[in-house]
Amino acid sequence: MNWLKTTTLAFGAMALTPIAALADNGDTLKTVQARGTLNCPGDIGSYLGFAEVDDKGVWKGIDIELCRAMTAAIFGDPAKANIIPIDWAQRWPSLQSGDIDIIIKASGGTLSRDGELGLQFSNSYYLGTTKVMAHAELGLTSLKDAAGGSVCVPASTSTERQVASYLAAKGIEMEIVAIEKNEEVEAAYFSGRCDTFAAWGPVLAIAASQSDNPDGHTLLPDVLALEPEVMITRQGDDNWVDIANWTLSALLFAEQEGITSANIDEVKANPPTAEIGKFLGATPGVGTGLGLSDDWAYNVIKQVGNYSEIFERSLGQGSPYKMPREMTALWKDGGVLFPLVFD
Repeated sequence: MNWLKTTTLAFGAMALTPIAALADNGDTLKTVQARGTLNCPGDIGSYLGFAEVDDKGVWKGIDIELCRAMTAAIFGDPAKANIIPIDWAQRWPSLQSGDIDIIIKASGGTLSRDGELGLQFSNSYYLGTTKVMAHAELGLTSLKDAAGGSVCVPASTSTERQVASYLAAKGIEMEIVAIEKNEEVEAAYFSGRCDTFAAWGPVLAIAASQSDNPDGHTLLPDVLALEPEVMITRQGDDNWVDIANWTLSALLFAEQEGITSANIDEVKANPPTAEIGKFLGATPGVGTGLGLSDDWAYNVIKQVGNYSEIFERSLGQGSPYKMPREMTALWKDGGVLFPLVFD
């Protein structure tokens, strides 16, 4: 698969309104189709394995791949994904203003984001725990041992709130050092500015593996939170959330059934079951209810791959990070992910 170069543009600061503007059912798809691109967030800098950009402006990572998968479902062409670099605090105002069509940026579904910001969530595409990493030379065995020290966290994220809540619940006093950019958070920790570094587990594992001294860091046993990462939209446009959910289900269903970007044409020529035939567009009108073509799922898998293909090149054995699937495996492989039924 060829990596796709996408257009980037910078955002200025935007004020966060209490409740997001509602989107009428079907409006987002119509807007995206009329524009000819799907606008998704990248990261200012890189969020390794999820949204990272090289010096040629080429984006990759699991969040980027999910954006491309939706773009393939809508246009039949993942190259029409437009990745816009924003920081964490800009996620919600960018979505509210319509500058971003959907947030796929390692973001969790929370009550405050639903009830106070007026946001709507897809099913979870990744499940991870929030943990803490410490300099091995400190000899810490738990976060309680770090009392009186400092912890670096990414600012304006649920991680910052999770750390504060966990410390308060356990009666642990620490200085919380909140920093906006991911690279700066990591730099502060690795330079010794902070004793510990709290983040999503995959982020810590990747950061340690890419450091100058991978063995110089200890992942503490404390689990601060369990967070399902979801795709996020404005409330009111159920069709748009449906497209996000069915795109994710297409990726998972294809993996479940052993359908890959390499063999999908063979499977489509002779579908082994009626469900797979319908999934690949053999039944006329299967895309109508979503406002998509009948071959939308075929386009997703043919051009982007199934969930396993995406994971392996973004985070797994085909990436520099060599991360296992763990809870993010399919249900039949001991994980928690599952597709909706193509019936």
